[in-house]
Amino acid sequence: MPLSMNREVFITCAVTGSGGTQDRSPHVPRSPQQIADSAIAAAKAGAAVVHCHVRDPETGTPSRDLSLYREVTERIRDSETDVVLNLTAGMGGDIIFGDVENPFPVQEGTDMIGATERVAHVAECLPEICTLDCGTMNFAEADYVMTNTPGMLTAMGGMMTKLGVKPEIEAFDTGHLWYAKQLVSDGVLEAPALVQLCMGVPWGAPDDLNTFMAMVNNVPPDWTFSAFGLGRNQMAYVAASVLAGGNVRVGLEDNLWLDKGVKAENWQLVERAGTIIENMGARVIGPAEVREKLGLVKRAPK
Repeated sequence: MPLSMNREVFITCAVTGSGGTQDRSPHVPRSPQQIADSAIAAAKAGAAVVHCHVRDPETGTPSRDLSLYREVTERIRDSETDVVLNLTAGMGGDIIFGDVENPFPVQEGTDMIGATERVAHVAECLPEICTLDCGTMNFAEADYVMTNTPGMLTAMGGMMTKLGVKPEIEAFDTGHLWYAKQLVSDGVLEAPALVQLCMGVPWGAPDDLNTFMAMVNNVPPDWTFSAFGLGRNQMAYVAASVLAGGNVRVGLEDNLWLDKGVKAENWQLVERAGTIIENMGARVIGPAEVREKLGLVKRAPK
């Protein structure tokens, strides 16, 4: 397939994530104010979209607390910074099994809730975009499984569509794209869909270019895709995704480093991504153009 470079590129900044990075860098935001401030700085540096998780303000551990989501979104909106808000809906599908001879009972850290509760903060905050992890997957951490069954995805996707919030399909492997296309075929999700290609997350799709292009080639041509790679490959995937026709994601959720020995802030990663995009001869587009491209409506809670 011939390459068709994207000339109009939007940057998503994944501000904090849900990984155990809170003690690995002083720049990983914890409190709602820190997360909002980091998102605002990223927007000012050129991010059209900010993707937000929330954390316990004291410990930095991942949280599903609705009040924390509410505070983050209100702080971003009250700042009058124009940016597309993208909230995670990935929390609440975590199983940590016991040892290989005694997998049950499940272990501390297991967090399994129903579809309505997993989407409660989305219904409350009404972001323009929220994520939908489109499959079940083993992660690198011991016996942790990210669990998203077809029934759960159908229920959550239907709720998102009814709310008027556009799902960003998180695809960690080609099978996730296969099921995403089924959700569109079944009328659960609307076409054209939005996809994030997640490269190099153990044990999903490895971050080699052959696998990346297999992922790209499984995205329907009328859909919009973005991509990221973890760690030191983050900026390489900025270039690769633009060259393959996509958009880009950077941020401290995926990578803590600006250079060897230099810990990054979100705005610095966005700024560097923008420089790469522009040096390739493409243009970084803003939130208004992203809304037009994706058919988004900027809303605030009632």
